[in-house]
Amino acid sequence: MLLVDTERFSDRDDVQQDYLRRMLYRIVDRTLLAAGVDQHLRRRADRGDAITELIDSSAPLTTLLSTLLSTVPAELRSVNRLAADSAQIRLRVVLATGFVLVDEYGEGVGSDLNQAYRLLDGAPLRAALRESTDDFALCVSESVYAGIVRHNHTGIPADRFHQITMESKNGPLSAWLHGILPADSVRATAAGPAASVASEATRTGLEFRGINHGVVANDVQGGITFGDRGGRP
Repeated sequence: MLLVDTERFSDRDDVQQDYLRRMLYRIVDRTLLAAGVDQHLRRRADRGDAITELIDSSAPLTTLLSTLLSTVPAELRSVNRLAADSAQIRLRVVLATGFVLVDEYGEGVGSDLNQAYRLLDGAPLRAALRESTDDFALCVSESVYAGIVRHNHTGIPADRFHQITMESKNGPLSAWLHGILPADSVRATAAGPAASVASEATRTGLEFRGINHGVVANDVQGGITFGDRGGRP
């Protein structure tokens, strides 16, 4: 599944939005055709400022990913070099795999699709686009990384992908960002699990003491304090 969203779409007026939608369709259509994914291999859902493409499992996913990395930035440069500042288009993109049920209304349904939408709307991908110089930010799911990216295919340099973990209402969601990690993600990665434990302790009034906040090899060691330290023991 391929999800593509336009940055700051709602900040534009109606004329600009109409233009951005046409450019969005153009970029996605040209990219998919270049990757060998024709109309018979995909089902499109229009989300206004975004497009969701449910792609048949027989489509060449490795070719699609390498084409995303080359064609989308090139198409964006072609469009934006002649456009006014108010009509510049910048895209967030998610490529994921999984099971999707198409319901009686022609819409995709499934937890894998829900997770892809969370990645698309998540803070890491938004931050990556803000810091990108290519008007383009790409995130792939764990399954795409494991099945394709880590094998370092031509046009898909594995060392350009960096693992991220973002919070969702169903728990931590792991994925891989292409390009330079945004500053917020770097800080979160450097802080590691110990910072998460400390943060949770502050929120709940539960304090873990000791080296690494008392968390060693999934065991809790050292003293544990419940509630306010200024109160009764």
